[in-house]
Amino acid sequence: MTEFFFYHLEGQRLEAVLPPLLEKSLERGWRVIVQGASEERIEALDAHLWTYRDDGFLPHGTWREVDTAPRQPVLLTVEAGNPNAAHVRFLIEGAPVPADPAAYERIVLLFDGEDEAAVNSARVEWQAARDRGFPVAYWQPDAAGRWVRKG
Repeated sequence: MTEFFFYHLEGQRLEAVLPPLLEKSLERGWRVIVQGASEERIEALDAHLWTYRDDGFLPHGTWREVDTAPRQPVLLTVEAGNPNAAHVRFLIEGAPVPADPAAYERIVLLFDGEDEAAVNSARVEWQAARDRGFPVAYWQPDAAGRWVRKG
């Protein structure tokens, strides 16, 4: 059954949090989609994932690369489809939950804890997922910046 994970970003930037979560997904053998709300944000993430570490990069592509999208281990998109047969879908900056959440092993919503609208939207999505019978988990950073499951 699809799990819903909610990551409450507090004093953290998405660019610092997302790459390690993507790496863990790839270590599990999962294919991933990261869906954003704007093309500009996805373009910035595309550039960031090539350079965020001095000793490596995250292999990925974007929805614009139609011919290679199905082969990408990580696909960045603003669209609702699943061209790379992803197991996990990351939703950033208010991207909507897919109409077919059960098609994934995990849906991960990352939201800015300093943005009241984002927090309220995450609460609505949390309740909607619970109401539909999906297992939900809420993650928040501790004082050292490690993720701790709070619910």
